Amino acid sequence: MGRASYGGLRMKAIGIVRKLDRLGRIVIPMELRRTYDLQIGSPVEIFVDGRGIVLRKHQPYCIFCGETEDIMQIHEKNVCKACLDAIRTYPLR
Repeated sequence: MGRASYGGLRMKAIGIVRKLDRLGRIVIPMELRRTYDLQIGSPVEIFVDGRGIVLRKHQPYCIFCGETEDIMQIHEKNVCKACLDAIRTYPLR
């Protein structure tokens, strides 16, 4: 099993190959679901480019800075505490 680099990400081949079913679905092995805490109904992001497909457990991020810690929803938008504080102290004209 080898390693690959994908868009700056270092990936490790784990020797698992799955076939698509008629509906285009694949099964993520139980060991990986446990390792990455993927429960039934967990949101999974799908990224694509000219070289392949990458699946990643979705993690909410701030729409302004991309931070993934201290996220809250404001009018259905994810905003981190630091950006919210910056907005609150931004001088109005």
